[in-house]
Order: sequence, then C-alpha cells, then structure tokens
Amino acid sequence: MSSENDDALLPGNELVSQGLADLARGEISESSLLLLVAGPRLRRLGIEIPEHPLLKPYEHALYSRIEERLGSGAHSYYNSLLRRIDSYAHALEREQSGLRRDQS
Repeated sequence: MSSENDDALLPGNELVSQGLADLARGEISESSLLLLVAGPRLRRLGIEIPEHPLLKPYEHALYSRIEERLGSGAHSYYNSLLRRIDSYAHALEREQSGLRRDQS
C-alpha cells in the first residue's frame, strides 16, 4: 500500500483520518459514520473499517446526525460528504493500480 505521506495528499483524507480515529475511540461522529457508509469499498482497498451493527443503516444514521445540526441544509452537505469519500476511494484505487503496474 502507499505511504502515509502519499495518503495525506488524497482528497478527503482528513475525513478518513478523523473517522478512523473516532472509530478507534468508539465515538460515533459524522466522519466515523461516513466511513461506515463507505466501509465495503474501503475494506476492498485495504482499510480496516469495523462493523457497527447497531447503527445500520449507516446512511440513515449519518443523514440524521447532519440534519440535527444543519436542518434544511442537510441534503446538500450529506451529498458533498458522499462525493468526498468517493473521491478519496477513487484516488486510492488509482494509486494502488499504479503501484501494481510499477511492481510488475
């Protein structure tokens, strides 16, 4: 996998770092819920995301938390978070694909 310095350059890395730290502490935050939403894809990329069965469906838990904070602005913010985690995963996929080619 890539180095931590390379990962820090990926779009949305701050959300992933914060979410992983929150999950490690057992804290349920917007960042940790976002990682749970993206968990299957991130796990395929080698990131260890624990399951949290009591919060399923994660998408609803994340949206509810955002809605409590932002009210009617929740929808656009929720969508922006999903786009950012998608950008992170896509960039990591491209990085890993490049690493595999370099190692061949």
